[in-house]
Amino acid sequence: MSPGNFKSFWHFALSLRAKVAIVLIAFASTAIGAEYTGPLFDAHMHYNEEAWDGRAGPHTPADVLARMQRSGVRAVIGNSRPNDGTKALAAMPETRQAGVTVVPFIRLYRNRADYDNWFRDETIYDMVLAEFARGVTGAQAGPYKGIGEFHLYDSANANGPVAKKLMQFAEKNKLAVLAHVDDVAIDLLMAHAPKARLIWAHTGIGGASAARVDALFTRYPTLMGELSYRPGLTCEGGKLCAEWRALLLKYPNRFMIGSDTWVNQRWQYYEELMKGYRAWLGDLPSGVARQIGWENGASLFGVKIP
Repeated sequence: MSPGNFKSFWHFALSLRAKVAIVLIAFASTAIGAEYTGPLFDAHMHYNEEAWDGRAGPHTPADVLARMQRSGVRAVIGNSRPNDGTKALAAMPETRQAGVTVVPFIRLYRNRADYDNWFRDETIYDMVLAEFARGVTGAQAGPYKGIGEFHLYDSANANGPVAKKLMQFAEKNKLAVLAHVDDVAIDLLMAHAPKARLIWAHTGIGGASAARVDALFTRYPTLMGELSYRPGLTCEGGKLCAEWRALLLKYPNRFMIGSDTWVNQRWQYYEELMKGYRAWLGDLPSGVARQIGWENGASLFGVKIP
């Protein structure tokens, strides 16, 4: 083979090798599925006193902010028992330096005893009004943006006098409400305040079917779903189950993700939780993935898109 022919052959071989490599990479990406790599909005974050009480605890502000940074979480809905955890995290300059925005919600619980009685306890209502009047001071100074998370273990308690007044207070003041309730309670709560922005924690406890969620989303245009702990959401390999994938595609502007760090163990696995979200978000069109992973929460609360 002459030098000229050898050179031409070598260029051909390199070109062919490059083309084969590109095809193999494309095939692997199609087969495996690319994870969502954009920013995340954690719409259900608790910074309770068990994690850090201002003096002690296994999860200091530096710890939780580092976990958020490693996970690409750029904003969180903060709701804590008591509210001191949310206020402390929102006020710290370190939070802004970490590139994290805290959207503060007023939680109804001063202690664990309040879980079972808040819906008829007038002192809870007074506490919410006082917190709302004070607002949040510090590096991320501003008003509260919502109420909750609250729990109703009996849906009939959605008609409790304080539950009704708080829904109406939220509607009047354009506050979102984060509610851990069943599908029956959704109807009852919305009857008190039809225009309220209700975020359904876990998009239903007890496993409300995708069809039932669909019906409620159709009935209530201001209802949104937060997807932590949602049974039936993912199937084999951590991918979306078919009926839920169809629902997310039908309502791409109505869902958000969340960590629900209600116990310290959830903080220990925070990065893994967010990796799980990135995996199934990658099973959606890129625009829809960004809506659910970031934009729905950011747009709702006026958080600057990075």
